[in-house]
Amino acid sequence: QVTLYESGGGSVQAGGSLRLSCEAYGDIDSTYHMGWFRQRPGKLIEAVAVIESFTGTAYYVESVKGRFTISKDSTEYTLFLVMNNLKPDDTAMYFCAAARSAHLLEVITKHIPLDRHFGNWGRGTQVTVSS
Repeated sequence: QVTLYESGGGSVQAGGSLRLSCEAYGDIDSTYHMGWFRQRPGKLIEAVAVIESFTGTAYYVESVKGRFTISKDSTEYTLFLVMNNLKPDDTAMYFCAAARSAHLLEVITKHIPLDRHFGNWGRGTQVTVSS
């Protein structure tokens, strides 16, 4: 059992920045891939950025490349998402996820539909960007 807690959401104006954090507890170890996903109003949940276990390779969806940065701390059990130059279209509930399955990576690398049955999920943190 892995439990994830997100924090750091809030309301900012367009062009602003936020840093999201996700703390992982329980049976998590260095074999888990971790990532950030979001659900914008009226839309399905979608991938934002994921980080591969062991290699630390990061993958991003096109819409956030150059603006968002995903990283983990040295323990590998806290995940971050630094979001710069935020846009109103980034308004969403942001979720942290962790899984041993490569599915979380393949949602971005192979453009496959997300199946939330793969992995553990937090409850989310709200990000609101005003114009």
